[in-house]
Amino acid sequence: MGLPVSVHVRGEVDRPELETAVQQVWGVLHRADAVFSTWRTDSDLVRLRRGELSAARAHPWLAEVERLCADAERRTDGLFSSAFDGTHHDPTGLVKGWAVERAALHLRHVPGVSWCINAGGDLLAGAGRDAAPSSWLVGVEDPRVAGSVAATVPLRSGGLATSGSAARGAHVVDPRTGRPVARDGSTTVWGPTLLWADVWATALFVDPVAGRAALGGADPAYRSLVL
Repeated sequence: MGLPVSVHVRGEVDRPELETAVQQVWGVLHRADAVFSTWRTDSDLVRLRRGELSAARAHPWLAEVERLCADAERRTDGLFSSAFDGTHHDPTGLVKGWAVERAALHLRHVPGVSWCINAGGDLLAGAGRDAAPSSWLVGVEDPRVAGSVAATVPLRSGGLATSGSAARGAHVVDPRTGRPVARDGSTTVWGPTLLWADVWATALFVDPVAGRAALGGADPAYRSLVL
């Protein structure tokens, strides 16, 4: 997915089933990259766009994520969209959270550990079987002062995601206009899942006022920080 991913584990870490689970995490993420990458010429998504692969023969993950993208657009009142150039489906704004959650299922079966996956600064925390989640104190970077922490968020179970322009410039597109969001700042959202935290972080960065209104009506379990 073109970003660094790390797995952090606390508890009874010296056990072979944990090593196996972590390897399975990498396996899921590599497979997701092979299916959804917009940079690889051999990914299912790119081959589908070129007409070299039919939807019926593409990996079933594509159809699953496409349905989630449609749901995300509905929940956010159109502030999140998977539209690409007006015609193509580009699910990459949702895939990271989805893939990390799918990969983390392997860690949930390991007893006696708690864990946190960091995927390019977005995090998913949880615990294995019969284990209590640890508390992970997450620093949210000030988007206007590189290396400075603007706030901290305690995360025990669930996901946290940040969307903004500080690291990658104006790459977030407003689906209502088709143009990049040209402003500074960032939006961080945390709640039960990384998938929806990531979707809502994007939506709130596009429009903090309308995004918060949609979030309160659709997913009140999620909290947000707009900087």
